[in-house]
Amino acid sequence: MSSGPAAAPTVFLGTSAFAAGVLRELAEGPYRPALVVTRPDAKQGRGRKIGPPPVAVAARELGIEVDQPASVNDDEARARIAAVQPGAVILCAFGALVKEPLLTDHDILNVHPSLLPRWRGAAPVERAMMAGDAQTGVSIMRLVAELDAGPVYAQKAEPILPSDDYAALAARLQDVSVELLLDVLERRPEPEPQPEDGITYADKLTAADRTLDLTRPPEENVRIVRALHPHIGARIALPDGEFLGVQEAGIALDGSLELVTVQPAGGRSMSYAEYLRGHAPVL
Repeated sequence: MSSGPAAAPTVFLGTSAFAAGVLRELAEGPYRPALVVTRPDAKQGRGRKIGPPPVAVAARELGIEVDQPASVNDDEARARIAAVQPGAVILCAFGALVKEPLLTDHDILNVHPSLLPRWRGAAPVERAMMAGDAQTGVSIMRLVAELDAGPVYAQKAEPILPSDDYAALAARLQDVSVELLLDVLERRPEPEPQPEDGITYADKLTAADRTLDLTRPPEENVRIVRALHPHIGARIALPDGEFLGVQEAGIALDGSLELVTVQPAGGRSMSYAEYLRGHAPVL
């Protein structure tokens, strides 16, 4: 157990499954959060049932106090954070803007899974994979008003392997995130401004991003399938207006797109060969 600032409690702000993975690892060490702040329960999945965000589920399983304010910038939410007297406030994939005065009430450490300034924004892991980047990584930066533009405390690169899908890469990036975060919390280095060159934005993923364009080069479609599996899922639009989910794809010997594992609307996952026994080819 560290002394000094490290002994003070932390507050964790996060929402997504990626953030929940970081929280679970962080909670095992000396900087276990005393309070987790996340988004309100919302409609989820195909059934659109109301449910808690992944970070709320993880925090409750870990026995950590959870706050789900309508806005983290409300006076009451800010007061709950301040009452912890945190030595550090950590933000990871929170999904809502932090505004003044909360923004400067605390030095907020933002865990962002990209090598900033590349891939600022909402979907950095997926966009890096879709773009065919050879590597991505994690940046720990100070949160500022401009989107993911704060000075960087630490960075570490992580290769994107040819075999990676989102789940595999995200799991490694969660480990890197906690490793870097613990290092920053221990050392408290001075952050360095981000370069002006090389800024790109990882826009939020849309339904159009999920739908494969079969006129694209096959390699691009394979990268999309990998980048969206298993949490979102790529798909092919069928002539009848339905979609065929694509869970695994590759490049055939002739260089064309090869579907490996698919999922018909409302059905189970199956090999593409099995799908063809009852359906017309889609390629």
